[in-house]
Amino acid sequence: MPRNKRLVLLTGLLQVLIGVGAVPAGLAFILDPSGSLIGMSPEMLEGSPLPDFLVPGIFLLLVNGVGSLTGAVLTFRRHALAGRAAMGLGAFLMAWIVVQVWVLGPPIHWLQVLYFVFGVVEFGLGWMIGRE
Repeated sequence: MPRNKRLVLLTGLLQVLIGVGAVPAGLAFILDPSGSLIGMSPEMLEGSPLPDFLVPGIFLLLVNGVGSLTGAVLTFRRHALAGRAAMGLGAFLMAWIVVQVWVLGPPIHWLQVLYFVFGVVEFGLGWMIGRE
């Protein structure tokens, strides 16, 4: 597989992975903003500006979920905006994790580290796709 095909495949699969994980979690937060559907509680948000998980659920569903799946379509179709979309989605995912850690506080969960790394990798792959 030529380099470009590998980049496209890796980027698109990463975007699908992120999107498929974010859609059900975002829907769960929207359907039950208390977070109990996925083992979270409103007490986790004490001291934050958020009363519940509704707003994070909307962002999770739309940006990390639908946005990542849309980015995957752009990537697999080799659309001219695929690289920029991947960079934007990767940057948003990194920011999402930073805000999550800021709002929820320590301890940092291993999934937060993993998804931050996914954001870094997605950003880098988007930059590489944009250069080709």
